[in-house]
Amino acid sequence: MVHSVAQRFTQWIVICVSYSGALVLMMDALHAQEMQYPLSVAVATDNSLYVADRLLPGIWKITEGKAKLFYQGDKKFRTPLNAVRTVAVSNEGRVFAGDSSTREIYSIDNNGKATPLTDGRIGIPVDIAIDAAGDLFVSVLETQRIWKVASGGGEPKEVVTLAAPRGLFVDKKDRLWAIAASGDQPLVRVGNDGTVEPVVRERIFHFPHDVVVGDDGTAFVSDNYARAIWKVTSDGKATQWISGDPLMGPVGLALHNDLVVIADPQSKAIFQCDRDGKAIRVAPDVP
Repeated sequence: MVHSVAQRFTQWIVICVSYSGALVLMMDALHAQEMQYPLSVAVATDNSLYVADRLLPGIWKITEGKAKLFYQGDKKFRTPLNAVRTVAVSNEGRVFAGDSSTREIYSIDNNGKATPLTDGRIGIPVDIAIDAAGDLFVSVLETQRIWKVASGGGEPKEVVTLAAPRGLFVDKKDRLWAIAASGDQPLVRVGNDGTVEPVVRERIFHFPHDVVVGDDGTAFVSDNYARAIWKVTSDGKATQWISGDPLMGPVGLALHNDLVVIADPQSKAIFQCDRDGKAIRVAPDVP
């Protein structure tokens, strides 16, 4: 009798474990069909959006309001894009992504092949910006530096040391803008010789992440803690542009024509804002 009870208990445990495993697999499959934690967004010349999803992990491509997987990373640590943090697209349509799991920058083709560019020498990449020549600037939180990486790969070259470098942007004049999140001058421009020109000279932001700059010289800065996007005039004056709902924790920024595109991991969404500050959720349809 005792033996029979023990057998039944063992069978019950096996069934529960099997059911739990199947449930986990089913939930993973369901989650793979929706955005989990979009950290970064980039706009291609064909108006497609590319979104780095840290917890998917992988990259989405959004075309005409429809999102589909462009690159699916693996859940296994130290595999390509297991911890993707940033995505960028060149004028030629080349897609680049930064991954902290493998400490690498990847070039990803349309067949889903991810090619490493630095042999794991980049550290923890936070953002990527691309200059007029097609070369990459990469902010690295671990080393507190911005590095330059040739589009074809190779040894990263140090550009400048900054306090907690995060968002990067190359404007129409081919000038590099950077967020120095822990610095007394949290928004700067960096010259080709590594000289730093302050833009915002006081720590007005709560927790700045990214920056984009319009053709008129107006900069926009995402602030995760403030749930806000700041507008910075050409003379360095910063004011909150939009804040609160529907934004819950904006991080990544991009420009799409005259629109500011926002990646908000807390709301698991991408928003587009016109210059009047009206935020519209994009790509609600994920197959």
